[in-house]
Amino acid sequence: MPVRRHDQPTCRRWIRCLTTAVTVAAALGIGPVGTAQAGAPSCADGWHSEVLAADLGGLENLEFDGRGGFYVSGIVRGEISHVAADGHVTTILTGLDNPAGLRLIGDDLFFVTGDGTTPNGGGTLSRLDTVTGEVTVVLPNLVQPNGLLLLPDGDLLISQLSVPWPPVGISRYRPATGEFTLAWSPVPRPNGLALAPDRRAVITEDVLTSQLVRVPLDAPDLYTPVATVNDGLLPALDDLDVTAAGLAFVTGDYSGSVYRVDLSSGAWCTLATGWTTPRGPLPAAPPIGPTSARLAPDLTTGTWSLYVTSIDGTLRRLRPPPGVDLTASFSR
Repeated sequence: MPVRRHDQPTCRRWIRCLTTAVTVAAALGIGPVGTAQAGAPSCADGWHSEVLAADLGGLENLEFDGRGGFYVSGIVRGEISHVAADGHVTTILTGLDNPAGLRLIGDDLFFVTGDGTTPNGGGTLSRLDTVTGEVTVVLPNLVQPNGLLLLPDGDLLISQLSVPWPPVGISRYRPATGEFTLAWSPVPRPNGLALAPDRRAVITEDVLTSQLVRVPLDAPDLYTPVATVNDGLLPALDDLDVTAAGLAFVTGDYSGSVYRVDLSSGAWCTLATGWTTPRGPLPAAPPIGPTSARLAPDLTTGTWSLYVTSIDGTLRRLRPPPGVDLTASFSR
């Protein structure tokens, strides 16, 4: 399969439809577009950000390797790479169709392809044996697969960001048996996936309404919004992760920001902003900014840090102020 190459970052087709009105509004000077709203609360004090790797092409997702490094998916170049703890980058797969969500189970790296390019099917869930390099397609013909989440019982959830049709929601796959449940939850327009602190639900976003949504594991039809990040006209919430203490860290790939959201109160603030690719006189369709957030052990400090990928090809680490515990809601 040939590598997909683009002069500009890949754009999800449905977002282009949603942002047509946004682009017109910007051209006419109507309202804020893709920028932090006036007076948006900041919670950046005491945080330290550093770039761990750069010039990797447009990145979509990341997964901790258990040894201080990360696997990252390059949606623009059609690659999956490994960034070692010392910063050394190795490209391990090429020629992929818009790879997105990543999850590591033992030596097997599961990943989805077709993010934003498969409205009629053709996306996949695949498994890479990181020891032998063998790749196996375990689920073919998926519609717009985007995010992945590993549950404590070993199942994988797949968000299928299909807009406007056919709506899919979140599907569920059991690697141990091969059982697949299409549209396990009909939650609309899901993107990122994270386990709730009580481990009885998952948290995702409705990217059109900028809402964080709670999906009970035992009643996935009964989803409820828990917070709204009303930052500008369309922040385009992307991937997220959640701490055991109930704080969600969410990327906004159109606003260029990273948000902290208190799941108990719904309060949100801006942890970082301005992380966007260069733009022309009119707004571009997302993704143009941060695409994924992951909480992982920081082997240098012995605590946990927040790691963020962006469409500008960077992997960043954000270290919190003293006393802020970033232990994830589910860590293996």
